[in-house]
Amino acid sequence: MAGFIKTQLNRGKKIIGMGATLAGGYRTAKRIGAFNAPPRDILPKYIQTFCRKMANSFGVQVVQVEPVPQTHGLWVSNHVSWLDIPVVGSVAPVFFLSKAEIGEWFIFGKLAKAGGTLFIKRGSGDVGGVSDQISDFLRGGSSVVFFPEATTTDGKQIKKIYGKLLQSALDTGLPICPVVVAYVDKDGSLSDDAAYYGKRTMADSLRRVADSKGITAYVLALEPIYPNDKTRSELTAELQKAMEEGLADLHKRVLKA
Repeated sequence: MAGFIKTQLNRGKKIIGMGATLAGGYRTAKRIGAFNAPPRDILPKYIQTFCRKMANSFGVQVVQVEPVPQTHGLWVSNHVSWLDIPVVGSVAPVFFLSKAEIGEWFIFGKLAKAGGTLFIKRGSGDVGGVSDQISDFLRGGSSVVFFPEATTTDGKQIKKIYGKLLQSALDTGLPICPVVVAYVDKDGSLSDDAAYYGKRTMADSLRRVADSKGITAYVLALEPIYPNDKTRSELTAELQKAMEEGLADLHKRVLKA
């Protein structure tokens, strides 16, 4: 019985923390006029603060293994969980990609719009159109992050990278800025609770994260990859190798077992 009560209190605390973070985000967005016209030149610092607080509200501490450079470019990350968004957003000067319909959601949609999210209007498999939208966004001075594995994993390895959206780096000449993330439990092992993969539902994942204790999200920025005189296939292969080696290096640095 005591264990059940403790679990419920822990969940309640995290729900309250998340609500307080959302409320704080709304207040800040209103104060800087982001609901009327997102001020993209100053938004990244507010997004980073909001994302860090959101991660912390779930009991996830974000640690930069090395200082993450605030480079303008096309950012990419390995994809372990929905937690990747607040984790990467807390350290990188990025805006996020989202399906256009999410912009119509009552709470999160309004806040996402205020946060300068790039809402992608997808056609039937129109990857080229999406890449063009990202290129225009980058040319406007806003960095973007996406997850090139196109699916979540258990965090142990990098899956096949899909490089079609890397075309925007070729079109703009801006660097690809890779980061890798590892979620680690108190005992120094990879956190299975943080991972959102397989047959787990969103509700299952939320419960696992809410009931977990002491998850640390370690973020390691890798060397930028410049598109000069490279084909998209060459960029994709280079990014695949860099992220595989980078994740292995990160695991060596932060895992105890």
